[in-house]
Amino acid sequence: MNKVKSLNRKDLLGLKDLSVEEIKLILRTAHSMKEVAARPIPKVPTLLGKHIITLFFEASTRTRTSFNMAAKILSANITNIAISSSSVTKGESLIDTVKNLEVMGVDAIIIRHPMGGAPLLAARNCKASIISAGDGFNEHPTQGLLDIFTMQEKRGKLKDKKILIVGDISHSRVARSNIWGLTKLGAKVTVVGPPTMIPRGIEEMGVNVSYNLDDEIKEADFINMLRIQNERQEKGLFPSIEEYHKLYGLNKERMKYAKKDVLVMHPGPINRGVEITSEVADGPYNVILEQVTNGVAVRSALLFLLLGGKT
Repeated sequence: MNKVKSLNRKDLLGLKDLSVEEIKLILRTAHSMKEVAARPIPKVPTLLGKHIITLFFEASTRTRTSFNMAAKILSANITNIAISSSSVTKGESLIDTVKNLEVMGVDAIIIRHPMGGAPLLAARNCKASIISAGDGFNEHPTQGLLDIFTMQEKRGKLKDKKILIVGDISHSRVARSNIWGLTKLGAKVTVVGPPTMIPRGIEEMGVNVSYNLDDEIKEADFINMLRIQNERQEKGLFPSIEEYHKLYGLNKERMKYAKKDVLVMHPGPINRGVEITSEVADGPYNVILEQVTNGVAVRSALLFLLLGGKT
């Protein structure tokens, strides 16, 4: 199969709609961008003159900051809109907001929104490129891509690698993006968590389901731990934090049953002592901070490819 050399699309809304070759193109480009970011002067003129807006309706540290850094590495202009001081607080709709930004000459808008489908709505009503930085319970495509990039960097091809995604699957857009991308690349994905946090029918996405972490950890090549998303879920999905950690938390004792070369991941922010202990989060098997570093490379690659770059 011939390698694709460009993304023939205006927007990035999720990994569900990307082909295997498009995913591979983004990952290849991210390797080049990581080399650029490591230079003494991490700057190239690739997107000089392009204008990018971040429009985040939810809090963010890693995603927003890494998009900012990615844009600056590529010499693009980037503006961060604070929703609390924008016209949204006066009742302006998302469509009106993006249309107004578009006529100012914006080339790309990066949107994070609590409602699933918001980036799609914006993309259908705006000529500028729309990049989803996470929407509702739908997807978080750039997190999925940086997770996959990190796995490939550590272990090469992911075909037949066993990957556990553990925790609050129902409310996790990170889990969905990981699942779409990893299964397309041939990985064997198992989601693990309490029955109340595993959505019905998720097997249709090509994953296995388990409610017992101890049964699955022995053969895992990667363990991707998810944050308990208290802000998005109903109460009463598990009896207590203590019981949740006992059954699904990653700690030093549980890690004794894992492979010696297993790698532990987490999209952040970490709830230490809940889904993962500090001993594990800061231990020799974790690549959590490497994920953050790779986020800049992956988001640089996406901006490059969507705004006119070709490999």
